[in-house]
Amino acid sequence: MSTPLVHSLSSQLAVNVLDAQSLLAAFGVLGVGVVLFAETGLLIGFFLPGDSLLFTAGLLCTGSGSAPGLHLSLGPLLVAAAVGAIAGAQCGYLLGRRAGNTLLTRGRSVRLAEGARRAEEFLARYGHGKAIVLARFVPVVRTVLNPLAGALGVPARTFTLWQIAGGLLWSVGLTSAGYALGSSIPDVDRYLLPVIAVIVAVSLIPLAAGLLRSRRTARAAKEVR
Repeated sequence: MSTPLVHSLSSQLAVNVLDAQSLLAAFGVLGVGVVLFAETGLLIGFFLPGDSLLFTAGLLCTGSGSAPGLHLSLGPLLVAAAVGAIAGAQCGYLLGRRAGNTLLTRGRSVRLAEGARRAEEFLARYGHGKAIVLARFVPVVRTVLNPLAGALGVPARTFTLWQIAGGLLWSVGLTSAGYALGSSIPDVDRYLLPVIAVIVAVSLIPLAAGLLRSRRTARAAKEVR
């Protein structure tokens, strides 16, 4: 086996799936599509860094970033991101239609259970269309809502229309934001980690707020009893 091939395989095996730059360095544009498909279509992908991956990938299209020699092309990136996000959500919906709530009830993850509860809240509070779009911007919820929508019998046409709209808004929007920041601020890669930390923190606010609200509601119910 040639040395370059061995080096390529070893770098991919050593990839950190929780680190956006590590994923991009190992798999490039193709990795973005695969990760978004897994995060939005497979319940096992709820922990994957979709938000930070999109933003970092957009940033790297400008030539910024700390990974030597890593430069992505914006056009193929946008296509891969959109296809991964849209195909993943549709796959999750179809799995939900076939397997029903079994997919969600068998999970032992606390984050997954909280995500399922939040997803149900989204659907009840905002209605199908708005909930499907908003869920794209909330980690874990965007993973769980797709199979949940299938299990609850959300019409396929309604789900498909709104998940495409939400998928494009999320994938193209975050990627473009990263690209715009990299294009306007010189040497922005110096601040990449703090920027990604802020993105992750902001994206987790709705989930944390929902968890806090549910705990307060449960505590109030116990006091009434």
